[in-house]
Amino acid sequence: MEVTASDLPDLHCHSTASDGILSPEELVSRARCQGVTILALTDHDTVSGVAAARRAGQREGVTIVPGIEFSTRWGRRQVHVVGLNIDSESAVLRTAVGERDLFRRERAERIAARLAQRGFTGALAGARSFAGQSGVLGRPHFARWLVEAGHVQDVARAFRRYLGAGKAGDVAVEWPQLAETIASIEAAGGTAVLAHPLKYGFTRTQLRQLLIDFHRAGGAAVELMCGRQNPTQTRDLRQLLASVARETHAEPLLCSVGSDFHQPGQSWCELGCVRLPEDVEPVWNLWHTNPLERGRPVDT
Repeated sequence: MEVTASDLPDLHCHSTASDGILSPEELVSRARCQGVTILALTDHDTVSGVAAARRAGQREGVTIVPGIEFSTRWGRRQVHVVGLNIDSESAVLRTAVGERDLFRRERAERIAARLAQRGFTGALAGARSFAGQSGVLGRPHFARWLVEAGHVQDVARAFRRYLGAGKAGDVAVEWPQLAETIASIEAAGGTAVLAHPLKYGFTRTQLRQLLIDFHRAGGAAVELMCGRQNPTQTRDLRQLLASVARETHAEPLLCSVGSDFHQPGQSWCELGCVRLPEDVEPVWNLWHTNPLERGRPVDT
């Protein structure tokens, strides 16, 4: 894939197909207004918004990279893996999506039951109303319902009181393991990217081991920058990636970049808010396809 210095890629964002606020069409329009020229729609555990994003990309002059953000497990810890440049019609990918859909529905029922024990009845129906037709239920949908129902003032408080780690709505899910997830992305012709490695709260030793395991399982790239972050964090992550490459005697993991955009009004994760440094090898160097017309999907 040919990316020029004037291009601005954003390879991680969300729409109403999962837990974003904007529809795929609105998302693409906003991306164009923010100067983004290459956009990957990476909704949680679904590709249901990709077709609409492609059509919008053709109208808006934005190249759409079909993607997904899979929930997965590394040992007993949950991490996220982004699949980029995937075949969204892949049978293997569809199976992986269906498996996670079942997990999400079961978790949603358990969350609703726990909230009901605390007097918050109607949570499941309320969360579903925010999830819309996608049906990809997540804790953000419960948070938005708690706000609308008047139980909390805002989404942040909903997580602090009821949905965050160790709270009533923190229901464990046995997501597929890391290697299986990477294999599903590869089977769909995609590139596996470790999402926001600095946001899991891992120690440096834990993060080093995650990067090693991810690389050995076939992972290709890491989000060096995900939303605005401290330059010191970016420098430290680059040093860690170099150290892992030396330790594993393998080619370094490539670098990806994205905003992790969910909704307007958050400048630290606005579409196009970060750009990869020029002296790193970007993930799109793996995509050896013919030069694209603006608005055409990468996998055509």
